[in-house]
Amino acid sequence: MEEIINNFVQIIKDIVLNNNIFLSMSVGVLIIVLESIIPILPLAVFITVVGFLLSLFATILGCSLSFFIFKKLRPHLLLKLKPNSSFRKFMLLVDNVSFSKLVMIMTIPFTPAFSINIAAGLSNMSYKEYFMALLISKSILVYFWGFVGTTLLESFTDITVVIKIIILILIAFIASKIVIKKFDIK
Repeated sequence: MEEIINNFVQIIKDIVLNNNIFLSMSVGVLIIVLESIIPILPLAVFITVVGFLLSLFATILGCSLSFFIFKKLRPHLLLKLKPNSSFRKFMLLVDNVSFSKLVMIMTIPFTPAFSINIAAGLSNMSYKEYFMALLISKSILVYFWGFVGTTLLESFTDITVVIKIIILILIAFIASKIVIKKFDIK
């Protein structure tokens, strides 16, 4: 599996580095959008190749697409669920997550974004609330992967990386409190 991913990354690097800028940017955006939906793709590598602003735009676009897809599927799925099912209980839990907690969960570098996108899309959460949380958390997350740069193993073994993650999560928490006041979010 690792060889497949490495080959895929090499193909993307070749396309990005050896073609015109429009094609390179389009492929970069497409790959990051796909990463928001297919969690096995390595976001950190793509951010390094594509760049911060383009990566931020693409990951927000991908997460938003996932959110809207599951928002559209929500009525059909709810009709098929029993009133006291564990899934409905989970959705009630998601509906009651505060904005600040949502931002902090989304900011943690190893939280699976695809599951948050699905849960948010299936919940009663408004797109405004989701988008603001997405904007704060993904800005910090893309910064982390692009500029702090680390591997999964290094993140757990290097105390400076752990401290950076904690500081970034605190920044996300403070930003979420400012957004709550500024945009009247619950």
